[in-house]
Amino acid sequence: MLSTMQQIYAVRLTQGMDLKKELQSIAQVNNFRAAYILSCVGSLQAANLRMAGADKTRQWQEKMEILALVGTLYNGGCHLHLCLSDGWGNCVGGHLLDGCTIYTTAEIIIGEALGLEFQRQVDPATGFLELSIQKRED
Repeated sequence: MLSTMQQIYAVRLTQGMDLKKELQSIAQVNNFRAAYILSCVGSLQAANLRMAGADKTRQWQEKMEILALVGTLYNGGCHLHLCLSDGWGNCVGGHLLDGCTIYTTAEIIIGEALGLEFQRQVDPATGFLELSIQKRED
C-alpha cells in the first residue's frame, strides 16, 4: 500500500452537460495523475450505463437522482461507476458511459493523490485493462 498527500477539488456541473465528458475534461485540464471521486450528488435527465458482465448498455430518458459516483480518473482515462434512483426510488447502477446528461446539477468533490500515478494495463489474469498504481517520480 502506498501513502501520499492529497489535493481536494470541488466542481459543480450544470444542466445539459455530459457527466463523463466533463469529468474527463477536468482531469485533462488539471493534469490529474491519480484522482478519485470523493462525493457526487445531483440529477440526470438521461443516463447511459454498461451493466455488470454485459457488452450492451442500458439507456434511460427520465429524471433520475445521482445517489453515488465512485471511481478513478487521470489525464489518460477513467473508470467510474454510477448509482441512480428513479422517481419511485428504484435503483440501478453500472459503468458510467457518455450520454449521462445533467438535469439540474452535479456537485462533485474530487481528490488527487499527489504522490501517485494511475495507469491502466492489461492484467493477464483477467484480460482487461486494470488499474496500475505507481509512485510518482517528479
